Amino acid sequence: MKIIGCAGRDDVAIVYLAEIADGKYVEFVESVQPPIPRENKWVLIVSTSLGCPVGCIMCDAGGWYKGPLSKDEILAQIDYLIKKRYPTGNVPVKKFKIQFARMGEPSFNENVLAVLEEIPSLYNAPGIMPCISTIAPKGCERFFERLLEIKNEYYFNGRFQMQFSIHTTDHDLRDRIIPIKKWDFDEIAEYCEVFYQRGDRKITLNFAPASEWPIDAGTLLEHFDPDKFLIKLTPLNPTVSVI
Repeated sequence: MKIIGCAGRDDVAIVYLAEIADGKYVEFVESVQPPIPRENKWVLIVSTSLGCPVGCIMCDAGGWYKGPLSKDEILAQIDYLIKKRYPTGNVPVKKFKIQFARMGEPSFNENVLAVLEEIPSLYNAPGIMPCISTIAPKGCERFFERLLEIKNEYYFNGRFQMQFSIHTTDHDLRDRIIPIKKWDFDEIAEYCEVFYQRGDRKITLNFAPASEWPIDAGTLLEHFDPDKFLIKLTPLNPTVSVI
């Protein structure tokens, strides 16, 4: 993997552009949360595909799609960022989050599951916490079933973060924002009844809020137990799709 360029600030976030093979380019990110020092919280955000086939209206990655990344291509992003800071592979970070959320819908790529199985044997990172950020596409049930098994085997007792990006409680608008077939709120809640175990982190319902995208608390309460779910608001940064 060859780093083509990077941009950002070391005390906030740095975005990297890399060529992982001839003509294949990928983005990944490392970030901190000021004023929290890196040794307390460090976040890596990696891509799982070349572009994305979904085409969410606020995401530039949906403009092109060249297929899923291999296990080694995903691991190369993680390994570069870890070895850049911690060459020995010992990561003394209390909350070390690896988020599969840059380019690509992770449930479309079963190599993500292989990466999750392999990471614990590659690094000495007691604070590791993977995060899957998904729109919950229909047809990916086998991925989510295996993800549950991996979480229970390797990342139990609060060492995994599950995030569903839903963006609005208006069902018709949600279909326009995320223009593929996906689980409805009842299907997400049903899966999470099995996924969530005592000691786990609450499951995140992620919204990229916009003034015309309603978020109705009553609708959320009809489907999601506040004892098991939390709400996250993710600001939309200016991009080609969001201006």
